[in-house]
Amino acid sequence: MRDRFKRSMESFFFDPERFGELFRPFIPDFEQKAATVRRRRNAGPDLVEVKGFGSNPGNLRMLEYVPDDLPADAPLVVVLHGCRQTADSYDRAAGWAALAREHGFAVLYPEQREANNPRRCFNWFRPSEVTRDRGELASIRHMIEHLRTRTRADPTRIYITGLSAGGAMTAAMLASYPELFAAGAIIAGLPFGAARDARRALAAMEQVPDRNAREWGELVRAAAPAQGRLPSVSVWHGTADRTVSISNAEALVAQWLDVHGLDPAAFSETRAKGRRSRRWRDADGRSLVSFHRIAGLGHGTPVTRGKGGGYALRSEPFMLDAGFSSTLELAREWGVLRPKRQ
Repeated sequence: MRDRFKRSMESFFFDPERFGELFRPFIPDFEQKAATVRRRRNAGPDLVEVKGFGSNPGNLRMLEYVPDDLPADAPLVVVLHGCRQTADSYDRAAGWAALAREHGFAVLYPEQREANNPRRCFNWFRPSEVTRDRGELASIRHMIEHLRTRTRADPTRIYITGLSAGGAMTAAMLASYPELFAAGAIIAGLPFGAARDARRALAAMEQVPDRNAREWGELVRAAAPAQGRLPSVSVWHGTADRTVSISNAEALVAQWLDVHGLDPAAFSETRAKGRRSRRWRDADGRSLVSFHRIAGLGHGTPVTRGKGGGYALRSEPFMLDAGFSSTLELAREWGVLRPKRQ
């Protein structure tokens, strides 16, 4: 009798469906309380969803953080998450909204829907989604214009960054709308034009297609009808990335060196905190292309644990402790940080 009772109880508790029935009435309340605790634990401000931002052919969500009393002509930073991430999960780990609250700039987070891609990857490999004024690119463009107009952000201080699939989509935005951005940062991403379907996308992630710098550059030049102002581009990649080969970072650098007409051999190099950085500058000393190779880093965005703007507020997949914050580094390089008070 005792054995039968024991087996009966084991079958109940190890049967997910039957076990779930026991706690189902309490789950909504528990999840709500847990979410409240997580929000309180993480000091980052909440992102707000915006609907009706304009045409949305890519069927994306728009989320933003706009600080109270944001002055006119403030900078605007666009952030594109990676696969299996959301705008909220990326921001809580990267700290862009927390940094924006402290330093006074707007942050835009386009977010992918599972209906478009079951892994929530931006569809950087589909021509219909990465052609100027079409698909997901057009949706992101309309979000930027909606937020810029509403907040009166400085049109000459719009920046964009993204991780992995978001990095590849960042490359597509920079190629297709070069006049829109002052600068962009591609983290563990791929060059524009690396693939035109899912099969070739997976192949490119393992090893970038064999093209010379001129061929890579032509893909960018063909993406926009006219190229006036060109954005500066920084590329970030870990040497231990087993998801997206670092050969993609090297191709990205070659692509944008060709677009800017820079000599590949004319760079300066610095080393700090396990990071080797190369910069290519124009005649005035302005950095136009940079490559940050992070020793031992896997596939993800470099962050650092701690408190305060620009630091990781919560651990998340693909947000890797590198001993420095790429968020803070980019914000500093782009000039969106307020000067420290003396």
